[in-house]
Amino acid sequence: MSMQIISIVGLVLIVLLATLRSVNMGAIAFLGAFLLGTLVFDVSEDDLFAGFPGDLFVVLVGVTLLFAIAKGNGTVDWLVHVGVRAVRGRIAFIPWVMFVVTSVLTTVGAVVPGAVAIMAPIGLSFAARHRINPMLMGLLIINGASAGGFSPIGVFGVITNGVVERNELPGNPGLLWASSFLFNAVLSVVVFVLFGGRELLHRRVDTEPEPAPEEGGGGVATRTAVEPTVTTLNAQRIVTLSGLLVLVLGALVFDIDVGLLALSIATVICVLFPADCKGSVGEVAWPTVLLICGVVTYVGVMQTIGTIDMLGESVADIGVPLLAAFVICLIGGAVSAFASTTGILGALIPLAVPFLLGGEVGAVGMIIALAISSSVVDSSPFSTSGALVVASSGADVRDRVFRGLMIWGLSMIIVAPVFAWAIFVAPGWL
Repeated sequence: MSMQIISIVGLVLIVLLATLRSVNMGAIAFLGAFLLGTLVFDVSEDDLFAGFPGDLFVVLVGVTLLFAIAKGNGTVDWLVHVGVRAVRGRIAFIPWVMFVVTSVLTTVGAVVPGAVAIMAPIGLSFAARHRINPMLMGLLIINGASAGGFSPIGVFGVITNGVVERNELPGNPGLLWASSFLFNAVLSVVVFVLFGGRELLHRRVDTEPEPAPEEGGGGVATRTAVEPTVTTLNAQRIVTLSGLLVLVLGALVFDIDVGLLALSIATVICVLFPADCKGSVGEVAWPTVLLICGVVTYVGVMQTIGTIDMLGESVADIGVPLLAAFVICLIGGAVSAFASTTGILGALIPLAVPFLLGGEVGAVGMIIALAISSSVVDSSPFSTSGALVVASSGADVRDRVFRGLMIWGLSMIIVAPVFAWAIFVAPGWL
């Protein structure tokens, strides 16, 4: 059995062992990376540590620490209160507002994880306060980020269109963006229906207190009472709100690393208000950090020993172009669910060049299908966007959100390629 096959079997065993024994999957993944990497694959310790996602670690810690502080001092409650008033208490609008705002951020150039890092803590806090399914809120934020990411000036779009141009393939940046946006918008409608969105259509939150109803009243209530919330700003909240604004501007305008910036802002707030920030470090989603970093490190070992390259080269031996196109979409979804979407887009499009140049498969349709297949799976909790949603969820629902995103995200490995291939590749209209 080759090393590459052993690494795939090892990944399956890691998932099974963590599930059956209720042990943190990241810890088991670190064990697998160490034992298989050093004893079986002869990977050096330096190469093992090279696969550790230091940037993702800083993003998860920095963002969750900053928003733990913001939640503790009432800033997030104030933002939620402002959001409720902005939609006049119509709860069903809030997830769609999050979808649109996140898509706008990535459309104008924000990196997808950065946009999710900004929006997820606010959206999940709102969901917790107003009894919205966190899966609904989290998935609409992730889908919104993917929807805008393939704009001609979006990060995904720039990378994809650049690879297409360098390989002298026909491309259509506008159609790529429109197709991705519509696919994610339709997928979000499905999410809205599946995860309780229809119930929200009949619910409103009063933005002003009303007298309590008289006893014995009949009918079904369509309004919920005003919950205690923060409606004013004090010095600490103003500083925190300013810090969040700096995070947005720094990430979107000046392209500063969102993790380092969030951690720096959180540290400044802790220095200014030490008494109120003592418990914030404990609110960081450390189990999630361990889980995500462990799994990504193991996948890094798989990349080091050539497992991903082996899967890609196997496609070249497939003699049926349409089938090869479908397999490439599957590989893009499967790998991107555990690794960098941007890296996968840069690696797999050149892999498809030989048979795209042959004309049997439409290049524009294939590129769109591969882009969608590789980005929709960002909802996996092992991807940065999914991990941020898990980390931003309340401690009482975090395990449930992780399991839900794992089921949903891993199902997208199959669902997204099937529909993307069927729509954009098989008909041959692009």
